[in-house]
Formats: sequence, C-alpha cells, structure tokens
Amino acid sequence: MKLHVPPAPSAGLRSAKALGLTLLCGVLGALPALAGPFEVAVSPSRFEVSGKSGGRVGQALTIHNVGAQPTELALRTIDWTYTPTGQIAYYDELVPGSCRPWVTLERKTVKIAARSKLSFRFQVDVPPGSPRGECRFMLAVEGVEPAHKALVEGGNASLSLPVSGRIAVAVYMAVDGAEPKLTMEQFGVMDIKGKRTPVVTVTNAGDAHGRIDGSLDATDARGLKFELLPEGTPILPGQTRTLPLMARAEGNQAPPEFALPLKASGTLEWEKGGFKIEADFK
Repeated sequence: MKLHVPPAPSAGLRSAKALGLTLLCGVLGALPALAGPFEVAVSPSRFEVSGKSGGRVGQALTIHNVGAQPTELALRTIDWTYTPTGQIAYYDELVPGSCRPWVTLERKTVKIAARSKLSFRFQVDVPPGSPRGECRFMLAVEGVEPAHKALVEGGNASLSLPVSGRIAVAVYMAVDGAEPKLTMEQFGVMDIKGKRTPVVTVTNAGDAHGRIDGSLDATDARGLKFELLPEGTPILPGQTRTLPLMARAEGNQAPPEFALPLKASGTLEWEKGGFKIEADFK
C-alpha cells in the first residue's frame, strides 16, 4: 500500500465550546451550528509517532467534557489534504493512498459525564512490506447525530454538512525512519491580507512533514525592537511553502506594529537542524 499524507507533538488542550466549531490541525474554521452546545476539549492537540513495517503502534486521546451536561460523541478517521498556500480539505471517503485502513478505533461512540474526561484508545497496524513514508490521518471527535448523518450521506463529497461540533486531531506516523528534509529557498516581503509582511520560503525534499520554529531579533525603520516568529503550520513532503514571520505579542498585548524596512537576525529551527539568517526585509 502506498503511503499517503496530509496543524508535531504538543500537549496542549484543544477545545470547541458553545458555537459549534470545526478545528483542524491548528487551522480553525467555523460552521454555523444547528444543534446545542459542543463543550468538548481534547489532548494532545496532535500525535507524532514512529512505526515500522509490520509493526503496531497504540495511542490514547483524552477527551474532556467541560460542560454541565453528559455528552455523547462519535469518533472516526477522516482523510485530509493541505496545499502549499495553506488551504485544508478533508474527506470521509478514502483518498488515493490513504493509510486509514491501518487504523483500529476502540469504539465508534462514547458517552462522557458532565465535567469528566475519558481516555480513548486507537492503534495503527502497518502492513508488512509497506514502504518508508509518512502515514497521516485525522481522528475526528464529533456530535453523534451530525457525524452519523455525514457517514450516511457523505458519499464522495467533502464533509460540508452542518455539525454541532467537531475537533479533528492530526496523527502523523513516520514509517521506517521517514523524516523531513528542509531547505531555506529565500526570504522577502509579500502582501498578506493587505499588509506587507516578512516571509520565508522553505522546501521539504524529505518523506515526512516538517515545521519551522525559532525566532529572529528584528529592528524596524523607527528603531522598534521585537521578535519575529515563523508560522508553525506543516510543510508536507514535496511542498515548497512561503510562511509569514509574525511579531511576537507580549502577554495579553497586541503584537507590535512595525514599519518596513527592517533588519532581522537569528536562527529558524526545524526537526533536524536550523537556518541562520541575517536579512533585510524591505
């Protein structure tokens, strides 16, 4: 079976409350809610694990009901894709090369008492002879009725039906040593949402996703000093992505408003190394 796909370990708590939010891989998208409150949180916010051809890997997701009423939830896997421009799409049907048939869930539905939590187990059995690569899928936690409706009516369409709430947790499994191989192509400035923004362009020539981290010390045209942080969304194998550099906010304050041109220096890191940067962003 060909490995497919398609935001790194994080112990953070991901939640959707009251308004019926759909959360995907650190990318948020809201759909109108037709049902009642969805007061659920999960941890971790994503899984990054390693496996071997012919091996089995088990993991557990903790689901929290933060509401005042018991809640019943449906769990399933979905496929997803992520474009170089940061557009996400997700599918109930198996996409070509999907590794979702490798996944076994503990059960399809769970019921959690008010203000309680539950540990939900799943496992991935990698078939013998599978090639090196990265298995990627989402584990979707959804309100029961909309999830069942989507399973029945989804067909070959993308999952666009209204839901009372969904949290989708990305699972990345590197099979037989799959890893990213990132190179810094260039840096510059581009218009993002009508604002001139410093950016870096990164290519991933590896066989697993990667992410850029770290910070740059910056000084703008007025002498304002601040830090620039790279967007932390995934760079999938074979992708070249242009990522914005955003000013770090201090505490509860808004990020500083800087004026181009600016000078920046420091190291942007990734899983296997780093890029030392001395740059003028004009």
